[in-house]
Amino acid sequence: MMRKITNKNKSRRKNRWRAVKSLYITAQNNSIVNKMTVVIKQLSPSWQACIPVACLIVLAWGYTAVAQTPAPAGSTTAELKVAIDTLWVAIAAFLVFFMNAGFCMLETGLCRQKNAVNVLAKNLVVFALATVAFWAIGFGLMFGDGNDFIGLSGFFLQGADNSPATGDAYKGVFSALSWTGVPLAAKFLFQLVFAGTAATIVSGAVAERIKFLDFLIFSLLLVGVAYAITGHWIWGAGWLADMGFFDFAGSTVVHSVGGWAALMGAAFLGPRIGKYQDGQAIALPGHNMSIATLGCLILWLGWFGFNPGSVMAADPSAITHVALTTNLAGAVGGITATITAWLYLGKPDLSMIINGILAGLVGITASCAYVNLNSAFIIGLIAGVLVVFAVTFFDKIRIDDPVGAVSVHLVCGVWGTLAVGLFSVGPGGYPWMVDLAGKPVGPHGIFFGGGLGTLIAQIVGILSVGGMTVLLSSIFWLALKATLGIRVSTQEEIEGLDIGEHGMEAYSGFVKEASANGFSELGSHGAGVSRAGDLPTSL
Repeated sequence: MMRKITNKNKSRRKNRWRAVKSLYITAQNNSIVNKMTVVIKQLSPSWQACIPVACLIVLAWGYTAVAQTPAPAGSTTAELKVAIDTLWVAIAAFLVFFMNAGFCMLETGLCRQKNAVNVLAKNLVVFALATVAFWAIGFGLMFGDGNDFIGLSGFFLQGADNSPATGDAYKGVFSALSWTGVPLAAKFLFQLVFAGTAATIVSGAVAERIKFLDFLIFSLLLVGVAYAITGHWIWGAGWLADMGFFDFAGSTVVHSVGGWAALMGAAFLGPRIGKYQDGQAIALPGHNMSIATLGCLILWLGWFGFNPGSVMAADPSAITHVALTTNLAGAVGGITATITAWLYLGKPDLSMIINGILAGLVGITASCAYVNLNSAFIIGLIAGVLVVFAVTFFDKIRIDDPVGAVSVHLVCGVWGTLAVGLFSVGPGGYPWMVDLAGKPVGPHGIFFGGGLGTLIAQIVGILSVGGMTVLLSSIFWLALKATLGIRVSTQEEIEGLDIGEHGMEAYSGFVKEASANGFSELGSHGAGVSRAGDLPTSL
């Protein structure tokens, strides 16, 4: 009984405490509400009207945050790979495109000032022409499905294509490029800048005496027809590719083709006035070695797009290896050309140093992904020596090449193609030397345990591509010579193609050549006083 009474008392005390606590909280709340009421009443009517609006906004935000749909899933690994590969191919294409600036500077610097505008104009417009020719017909002939000798589809970049699908998943008319997983536009852009390079090579060899119109027409024919046909044999899954011919980035496809076309152009044009006298080759020095050197450096930079970009994927190991072999061969080519010119010609000629660097870069282009660094050193070394002797050889047979384009691109392109059959490490020698199924592929050089098979295929490729390019180039040059005439008049050549072909000068107001053996004080269209035998310092 006592326990029940005690429990009832405890219960009453708890209830009283709860009631007191409730009254306290209510008083506190009333106090807060009263205070807020006082504060709100002190606000202006405009501010008081804003309070319910603000409350509605807060409620709407809260509802939106709860009701919104989940964020979409991110890109898959495959999609990211395509995006990164495409970005790399595009950057590489931009670097190769910038090589046009290098060719402009190099060729202009190595030619005389009276022809500077002409050389610049040719190098500038040739890529524009190459773009149209390659888009309309060249890309289809080179990479379109057809037969082992020529592509027969894909003209004007039309036709089925489900890139970036690769291998068996690819469905389209450009099966030769189904090995690279980038969109068709990226494939075309990268191949376009290569085609433009082949046409630009010709410009230097025919400089200072060719008609501007004839060069433009020849460039269209070279890129649209000759370059595309021989390129199909190799990169278009044609008969040379089936035979086992390898050219990773274009020692033959680009450089030798441009070199053969340049050789025939120089031969059909004949030498410049005053170049060969009494059986001797007379130096006609370039007017600006500073921009020639700048052009060499730009080309060297561009080669890091030319060769590593040919991987056509953002493969870190492949890209860096190709970049290293490319750079090493170019560096060694410049060193050995310097030494060779010093010993053979008596002076370390700057033009030979420039061409030595370019010779090493051309020489390594075919094998840059297939050889180790030691082999790249040897390839560059031999290229640097070859180019010096090639320049003097072509002078002896009276092939006038103002910038050494034939010596660099043809001679060293042939050497670089042969080097594949000598120094390649063999199928599967590097992780990237596999096909889409993971099967080891690639050339096998004699010095690395391979037989004669690869070397024979390389020789056949050199001869067949050279023969076809010489044949087609000869037809083009002879047709132009018979119809339009390919060489400017003697007076135009002496006065300079800048005036005769373009009606303007690169260096207005400078002393200029006015006759075969004299110079004029005026740098404009007017006649000047000739000073025979007095070479102005401004030249």
